[in-house]
Amino acid sequence: MEGDAAHHLGRVLRAQPGQLYELSDGEKVWLGRIDSVSRDRVQFSLLEQLPAAHPSVNLTLLLAVVKFDAFEWAIEKATELGVSTIVPLVAERSEKALLAAAAKRAERWKKILLEASQQSRRVSVPMLEGSAKPEVAFASHREGLRVMLSERATATPLRRILQGQRATSAVLAIGPEGGWTDEEFATAGKSGFTEASLGHRILRTETAVVTALASLNFALGDD
Repeated sequence: MEGDAAHHLGRVLRAQPGQLYELSDGEKVWLGRIDSVSRDRVQFSLLEQLPAAHPSVNLTLLLAVVKFDAFEWAIEKATELGVSTIVPLVAERSEKALLAAAAKRAERWKKILLEASQQSRRVSVPMLEGSAKPEVAFASHREGLRVMLSERATATPLRRILQGQRATSAVLAIGPEGGWTDEEFATAGKSGFTEASLGHRILRTETAVVTALASLNFALGDD
């Protein structure tokens, strides 16, 4: 291990020779023993390959850019809940100042995903795609279960949508604090997204992310 990861392990966590760690290349997992620690390099011996738990459901989160503290909390928890891909959405009602600053946060967001993956002992780190307009993101996801959270009275309860589902992939779209526009609802519908309600309470974006992803995992059988 080299670079920042080795520096963190050796200097911050004060790793010592003989300690055991689980190591992953994104596909497989090994049990490794530290042989030596230097300033920016940690040398391991691989002892044995361990069982690797891969998600049984491929989850994609289309998440409108909101205030960064809420957005970053949401993508951290989404990582813990098993999402494979996160797409920041440039929604019509997202704050323009946030959208302008979002590009500069990409490296920070990738670091959050990495650390959340390590904390939750995931085999792989979610992919963070570039920011996209909703109509582009909706059109590029035309397979699997597609759900768009909605506050409209006509939206179907998420519980009802998930009854009897056997999908192996799902896409969840969550809008900005100001809600989706009529045009965004229309373009999502044309791409096969179903409007879903989480109930009569108005939830913050980050709360909706956790609630909906947990519901999808439960219903679709990610063990």
